[in-house]
Amino acid sequence: MPATAHRNPQPAAAPRLAQLRISGVDARRFLQGQLSNDMELLAADRMLSAGLHSPQGRVLALLQLCAPAADEIMAVLPEDLAVIAATALTRFILRAKVRIAVEAADSALCALPGAPATTVSARIRDIGRGLPQVYAASSGQFIAQMLNLDVLNAIAFDKGCYTGQEVIARAHYRGRVKRRMQRFATDSALPLPPGATLRLGDGSNAQLVDSVVRADGRCEFLAVAPWPPAAEAAAVADDPARAPLIECHSLPLPYSLPA
Repeated sequence: MPATAHRNPQPAAAPRLAQLRISGVDARRFLQGQLSNDMELLAADRMLSAGLHSPQGRVLALLQLCAPAADEIMAVLPEDLAVIAATALTRFILRAKVRIAVEAADSALCALPGAPATTVSARIRDIGRGLPQVYAASSGQFIAQMLNLDVLNAIAFDKGCYTGQEVIARAHYRGRVKRRMQRFATDSALPLPPGATLRLGDGSNAQLVDSVVRADGRCEFLAVAPWPPAAEAAAVADDPARAPLIECHSLPLPYSLPA
C-alpha cells in the first residue's frame, strides 16, 4: 500500500533556472536605467541582486547579475520568467547598442556566490535567509519593499532614475510600508502556488512568495503579510468562500525589518 509515500513526502523540486545575456557597448548603461540596483557594483565573481519593475513599481522579476566582461552582463532568474523579463527589457532598448538573448542556465554561473537556488537544500537555505523569489505566477504582484528588497541591498536609493523608481522612492522616503515579507512554518505541505492569497492564523490575509516542503512533510514559506503583525490574534470563523486558513507559526528572519 502506498501510504508510506504520504507519511514521507519528497521535497518539492527547486525551480528550473534560465539566464539572460545582455551584451553590447551600452549594456551596463542600459541596465542602469532599468534595474533597481547600481550596475557599477557588478563583478565577475559574484552575483548582484536587482529588481526589474513595472512603471508602477511592481516587481516583474528578481535578477541575479554578474559581469564576465565589460560589455556583457549575465542575469539568472527562474526559467518561467526569462521570456517575460527579456520582453520587458527589450521594450526600452530604442537606440541603445544592446542585445538580449534567453539561454539555458550555465552551471558555472549558477555556482557563483549569490546565485539562485538550484537544489532543494539550497532553496530551504534561501527561504531561511529570507531571500525572495518571483515567478511567472507572482510577477507584478508586489512592490519592491514588500519583498524586503530595500533591506536586502537590492535597491540603490542614491542612483539615478530607473523604471519604477518614483514609486519605490516614495515608499522609502514618505511612508511606512504596511505589508512586508515574513517567514512562517506549517506542520504539513502547503499546496499553493506563488502569489496565492491565504489567511494566517490571526485572520489576516497574506500572499505567498515562495515555499518549500521538506522531506518530513513540514513546510517553510515566505509570505507578504501585515507589518507589524497584529498585536492580538482575532477569532476567525472558517468561511470556505474566503482564502484558505493556514495553520502556521512565524519564524524569525536573519535581518530586521523597519518599524
